[in-house]
Amino acid sequence: MARYFDVHPADPQPRSVRQVVDILRDGGLIAYPTDSCFALGAMLGNADAKDRIVRIRHLDDKHHFTIVCHDFSQLGQLVQLDNATFRAIKAATPGSYTFIVPATSEVPRRLLHPKKRTVGVRIVDHPVACAVLEELGEPMLSSTLLLPGEEEPMVDGWAIKEELDHQVDAVIDSGECGTEPTTVVDFSAGYPEVVRVGAGDPSRFE
Repeated sequence: MARYFDVHPADPQPRSVRQVVDILRDGGLIAYPTDSCFALGAMLGNADAKDRIVRIRHLDDKHHFTIVCHDFSQLGQLVQLDNATFRAIKAATPGSYTFIVPATSEVPRRLLHPKKRTVGVRIVDHPVACAVLEELGEPMLSSTLLLPGEEEPMVDGWAIKEELDHQVDAVIDSGECGTEPTTVVDFSAGYPEVVRVGAGDPSRFE
């Protein structure tokens, strides 16, 4: 049964944040709010949680998983960026964008696209997600909480708790959350290609 945390949207209670991070470190899978919509999150090295995300969302092996970072220094350890890509991503973060870029050896192989050796990365701009990442002290594996057959992500924390009570270990509810996933920009070919239009303004990459 998932633990339910009702936290302040702008100033999340430190005790609740620490309890969520303890769940993550114990191998848990959480549902949490971001600046775009709710997402599922786990420790990067948690292979079981990655498999649970695949089962919850019915994902195939071509799905790009996202690594959510607290800041650019964390992101820089995980991906290979040329100068132009660095500047473009730096200017758009933090924000509601996911960037598909070549990964470094720091990223577990099971999180990479099987052929391209790329991974999705983003820096969130949501007080609750930022607090969890800061307390955790490292990036987190993440995936939009979009259930099979649905066109929009789940938006209500208590509804998520009821729907996924035996599939996740914690739900963080901080009130209203968006319904639009991130805008996805693919830099794997050396130039930006908008492959999904979402919460972030795509015009800067078109």
